[in-house]
Amino acid sequence: MIAEHHLVQGTEESHQHLAAGLETAAAMRSVPGEPRKGFEHADNFLAATSRHLNAVESVLLPVAHKRLDDDLVHEFVRASKDLETALVNAKGREYGSAYAVTMRWPEVWAAVRTSLREEHRLELALVEQLTTELDQDEAAHLAERLEHAEPDVPSRPHPHAPHLGAKGKVARRVLHAVDSFWDTAEGRMVPEREHRPRKKPGLMGQYLLADPRFDEEE
Repeated sequence: MIAEHHLVQGTEESHQHLAAGLETAAAMRSVPGEPRKGFEHADNFLAATSRHLNAVESVLLPVAHKRLDDDLVHEFVRASKDLETALVNAKGREYGSAYAVTMRWPEVWAAVRTSLREEHRLELALVEQLTTELDQDEAAHLAERLEHAEPDVPSRPHPHAPHLGAKGKVARRVLHAVDSFWDTAEGRMVPEREHRPRKKPGLMGQYLLADPRFDEEE
């Protein structure tokens, strides 16, 4: 049960981190002479949330699609897209989008907060149901993959891109390259989270999740 617990605990820890980042971003203040300085926390939150969503869709959804009721999977995708749309509005408000500039910041952050809570609820339901379907090795390996997926997924919200199946996988690969280019071009820092070391998955878990690891020392 330890591995299953790690999946649920990892989801809760990730959302605690995102919720704290949201409140820090919502409390941003302008810095005289440095107009972009006040938006650093917003940029960090938008990147962290986008990466988390894409990591979940990259790692958990393919397994959930095979093991769980499709209704829950599609409900989660809907909530994920809603959250991404709220993030797009926040980014647009920050950078002066003609549409989003008319929105007040409290309104922007309230929409993000509501969407984040709903996505959290459905992500937790997804993870809890997966833990009833996976054995210990599978769950441990899935938790490990989820923790280390974020550097290889898009760092910006893309609500209109495909989220499921082969199209979603290709879209995430392409958008990761595009986002990485623009993050570098704009000097946008995307912070990395530290993760706790996990127990290595067993051979059966690696086989069932189609992601074998070979220890050279063995």
